[in-house]
Amino acid sequence: MQQKQPSKKPHAELFTSPKGMRDLIGEEFYKYQGFFDKASEVAVYYGFKPIATPILEREPVFTSSLGVGTDIRDKEMYSLKTKGGDHLVMRPEGTAGVMRAYIEHGMQALPQPVMLYYCGPFFRHENPQHGRLRELRQFGLEILGSTKSIADAIVIRTMTIILEEAGIKNIVVYINSIGDKDCRPAFLRELTNYYKKHADNLCPHCQERLKTNPLRLLDCKDERCEPFKAGAPQSIAFLCSPCRAHFKEVIEYLETMGIPYEMNPFLVRGLDYYTRTVFEIAERLPEGAAAPDERDPGALSVAAGGRYDYLAKFLGSKKDVPGVGGGIGIDRVIMSPRHKPLDPRILKKPKVCFIQLGFEAKLKSLSIIEILRKARIPVVQSLPKDSLSVQLGMAENLNVPYAIIFGQKEAMDGTVIVRDMSSRSQETVKIADLPEYIKKIKPH
Repeated sequence: MQQKQPSKKPHAELFTSPKGMRDLIGEEFYKYQGFFDKASEVAVYYGFKPIATPILEREPVFTSSLGVGTDIRDKEMYSLKTKGGDHLVMRPEGTAGVMRAYIEHGMQALPQPVMLYYCGPFFRHENPQHGRLRELRQFGLEILGSTKSIADAIVIRTMTIILEEAGIKNIVVYINSIGDKDCRPAFLRELTNYYKKHADNLCPHCQERLKTNPLRLLDCKDERCEPFKAGAPQSIAFLCSPCRAHFKEVIEYLETMGIPYEMNPFLVRGLDYYTRTVFEIAERLPEGAAAPDERDPGALSVAAGGRYDYLAKFLGSKKDVPGVGGGIGIDRVIMSPRHKPLDPRILKKPKVCFIQLGFEAKLKSLSIIEILRKARIPVVQSLPKDSLSVQLGMAENLNVPYAIIFGQKEAMDGTVIVRDMSSRSQETVKIADLPEYIKKIKPH
């Protein structure tokens, strides 16, 4: 009988943590816990609810959704076969698992959209580097069941607030739109035809991507491929009217909220399930502090995400489920010299329901919620909803004692209407006076 060959590793090394994975001990653990508590608190104030999905998922959850030609699927997933013959993987990202849970547990029957947040470890077998580990910790946000542009804005706004609270102040949002099933095929044809002319000069990975996943050509950082990117077709030039209008509205929200952004025509997030909006959030670095592995050598990417309206069908759903979400790389945030330790906060039961009417009111809604959050006044809201009766019905069902109503007239006047849900009496209040007014009224 052939004997098992002993490991060539030194004995002591056999009992250390695996490469790219580590222990969190003492103060470092509290840094992660503090970030999670603060991020969860901000998410709850903006209307998100928690979810936890398994670390192990069935392999098709990711092989079906991530697409051929993606590094995550082709190279980086940790996979295993159980004694019972099941093929499982350690989750490499969070969105597919959340959508799987949404479908499996019939969340389509809940009031839409469903807004969820989560935090935990994810696993990718990539080369460890600063802030990018094989066991990476992420905080994620997902909004499922809404096609509205304000859902995109809610995700981006909530993520930027979380990062700012964690000490990452000098933030920029890189943003692009890659269209949908109606307009993207024309872009992909043009992109493929362009790169075919340069195929012999591309790196080996891009020569393969040309056949399997052309969008990833724009993601390549190899010096051999960089010269061809500048002349490549841009997805934004191929957008159909609905996609162009959707993207324009997202940009309007960013401008109204004062969030710094830059259009990046080469940002594609090359996973099969992305549609329309794609974005990355980066920390602008001080002069002389370079991040050589990033798109912009003067910035360090700390979060990313986008819209994924077709993901549900990859996971067996008969109907599309529109969705948008993103994830924050907690390791990168914690390792930033600008990071500040965060203390846990106590969450309170919402006292008011925020109701808005009309696009002008929507544009300014998140700013009012932020005013209330800074005053530690938690609210419930459903900004993607348009109907007054639906939003008032939500307030009644949740037994929230007061409603803040913000319409077109109020947006022009700088006021809101505060309604007592029990007596139906209401009063007009200036936005500047709103936090103090809400704190003084007594819950029923």
